Amino acid sequence: MQVLLLKSKIHRAVVTAGNVDYEGSLGIDRDLMDRVGLFPYEKILCGNLANGERFETYAIPAPRGSRAIVLNGATAHLGKPGDRLVIMSYTWVDEALARDWRPRVIVLGEGNQVLEQDEPRAGTTD
Repeated sequence: MQVLLLKSKIHRAVVTAGNVDYEGSLGIDRDLMDRVGLFPYEKILCGNLANGERFETYAIPAPRGSRAIVLNGATAHLGKPGDRLVIMSYTWVDEALARDWRPRVIVLGEGNQVLEQDEPRAGTTD
């Protein structure tokens, strides 16, 4: 049996821009994506801490070091610059590994700088 578990989480990411005319997605600084193991075009679930909106989209890399979090397309209507997001992805894990599973998590602060990082345990995917 497999279990769907949290794989990656970027907590308290601050939206830096929105572009309703873009075709869709959430732009995320490539450095932040790498820190939690998010792939370009990977499906993500986002929760907006400012307004309670939850939405699914996919991640696209924003320039490294930019600390950009950009709502694109329809998602630009679900938040505004300054809103804080929780960005999550999930993966299927064999039941034998699920009990010791630990996702890759970062917590962001001012300017989307990494304040905390949880390292995955043995048996998790990197």
